[in-house]
Amino acid sequence: MASSLQKIEVDESVLLRVTHSNLKTFTPEIRFSLQMTVEAVKDKLWRKTGTSVESMHLELYDDARNKIADLTDNFKPLGSYLPIDGFCLHVVDLDPSSVTSGGWLEDTSLVEKYTISEEAYNKREGTFRKYKEKLTPKTPSTIEAKIPDTHMEDLCANIKVGSRCEVEPGEKRGVVKFVGRAEPLGPGFWVGVQYDEPLGKHDGMVKGVRYFQCPPSHGGMVKPEKVKVGDYPERDPFEEDEI
Repeated sequence: MASSLQKIEVDESVLLRVTHSNLKTFTPEIRFSLQMTVEAVKDKLWRKTGTSVESMHLELYDDARNKIADLTDNFKPLGSYLPIDGFCLHVVDLDPSSVTSGGWLEDTSLVEKYTISEEAYNKREGTFRKYKEKLTPKTPSTIEAKIPDTHMEDLCANIKVGSRCEVEPGEKRGVVKFVGRAEPLGPGFWVGVQYDEPLGKHDGMVKGVRYFQCPPSHGGMVKPEKVKVGDYPERDPFEEDEI
């Protein structure tokens, strides 16, 4: 195995499209070091898919969907399978009780919704509706009038769909998926971001309106002032361990 590792250059990596047996909308492109062992690749994918390393089987396909190999040796380097940019790494979740099974991570219709009648809601204290009732009629209209529909439009001039970005607070990285108005969220311009990690609140649908498509818990709608676009590559959780 040592001879196989020596054949792989330190700085070599490959960009693979990743698919999952249970997550049909999960198809990101992820860069892997060719020096990573199969076990390290599985650990990286566990952080992104939720499938445990022990329950994960990996299959490598070429860009024509022809199967190249089953990655069964956890101690073998990824580069020994000779993947190239554009190949597909398919994750098979072998655990029937996995958090990814059943489709509930992607299909929100499977999640039981909490409902409350109008009568019961009106009897509650401390609700937003009760708060609005206490405000004078002039206050809401005065506040809304101060924020035009073009608010922060100038900040969106250099924010383009498809651009890599970093979002504050937290230095969360991802890809810009939407730029424009989103009336249900408030006046002004908004930026939709698909985060690299599951740090978001939705899958691109907010308050019943779909602004973009992304895996569950990877989507965020933020104000342009919190977004910086530029050379913000996806972070590798293992890069800090490399010398």
